[in-house]
Amino acid sequence: MRVYLEVYGCTANRADAKIIMGVLQEYGDILVDSIDDADAIVILTCTVINTTEQRMLSRIKEFKKTGKTLVVAGCMASVQPDLIYSIVPYAHLLPPRETHKILEILHDDKSISDIKKYEAPKLFDGLIAPIGIAEGCMFSCSYCITSKARGYLESYPIDCILRDIKTAINSGCREIQLTCQDTASYGLDRGETLLDLIYAIKKIPGDFRIRIGMMNPINVKKNLSLFLELYRVDPRIYRFLHLPVQSGDNDILRRMYRGYKVEDFLNIVDSFRENYPDITLSTDIIVGFPGETEENFSNTKKLLEITKPDIVNITRFSARPGTIAKKLPGRIPTDIVKKRSRELTILSSSISLEKNKRFIGKTCRVLVTEKGKNNTVSARCENYKPVVIPDNLALGGFNIVEIV
Repeated sequence: MRVYLEVYGCTANRADAKIIMGVLQEYGDILVDSIDDADAIVILTCTVINTTEQRMLSRIKEFKKTGKTLVVAGCMASVQPDLIYSIVPYAHLLPPRETHKILEILHDDKSISDIKKYEAPKLFDGLIAPIGIAEGCMFSCSYCITSKARGYLESYPIDCILRDIKTAINSGCREIQLTCQDTASYGLDRGETLLDLIYAIKKIPGDFRIRIGMMNPINVKKNLSLFLELYRVDPRIYRFLHLPVQSGDNDILRRMYRGYKVEDFLNIVDSFRENYPDITLSTDIIVGFPGETEENFSNTKKLLEITKPDIVNITRFSARPGTIAKKLPGRIPTDIVKKRSRELTILSSSISLEKNKRFIGKTCRVLVTEKGKNNTVSARCENYKPVVIPDNLALGGFNIVEIV
């Protein structure tokens, strides 16, 4: 069978795509790049915010027009089945924890349905390999639909993760992206830690990079010394910290059910920068959470001005079905939310420019990861900063560059 796969959303979804690809390839199916060439269509969906949901529904409607077998995988399949069926009654659903059961749907074959998801074959076909290390989350933030879609934390065995990394490296991958909803939670359900995993990965030979995915501040603050140690274990780990704060106001954080305070976030950031001065800090902000006052918003701006993150992912609050935040009073008018979002975008861009200017004149060793425009290539330096090189260098190679 010829299968067309379309993937949206987070790195965890891209890791799930590798499972679907691996299972289909091992069965003998052919992955195609065009819908017209396909016998079946698989879409890995994201529904983290309403605009993304609407994009998914638009694509599903387009796929319906083909009349071909349609498999809707990902988070929507888990938390919004009725919505999908209202558009395509004959759609097949494949929730995140059942990704490896794609053969049941396309071939009525249950030969690998009894194995664990993390045991399924995977296909790594590029330089960057997203590697799932866990499924689900320990927490239930009041606004989050993803935790409902992926369930409670289930960490994968270290030996299975190592097997996937070795497969990826042997397939030519040069950047390993460790991913799950909260990498700081890894192993807490198994009596292990993320540090245990990193020590195990260190034993894998090869010249490649490792990116540690998003870490929830609530877990980092509980064992800060452990997480500070991570980046000392293996020099191949990007000095990159994705620490989503979501708001700079303690009252908003309390109503988000985040479990930490602004002071905790500040302490974590200060500690990491004290140990790793050149670390790249990425954070997330939700603008317009129900009841967000001007003072609450002002506190968020102040936090960004104090911590100066290199990257700020700004999202306007989106009420998701089944979440506590959807029922909260005090919805902020759209025009105010847009205004606040623009303010944060301008502020974040100015901070990023200020931070990046400090690298002018420095040299760093970069990994070339993809082709760019006009005969350029894109690369990543040791702290995951993106570097554009005006030269047609080989992908997957390491080079020494000067930042100009």
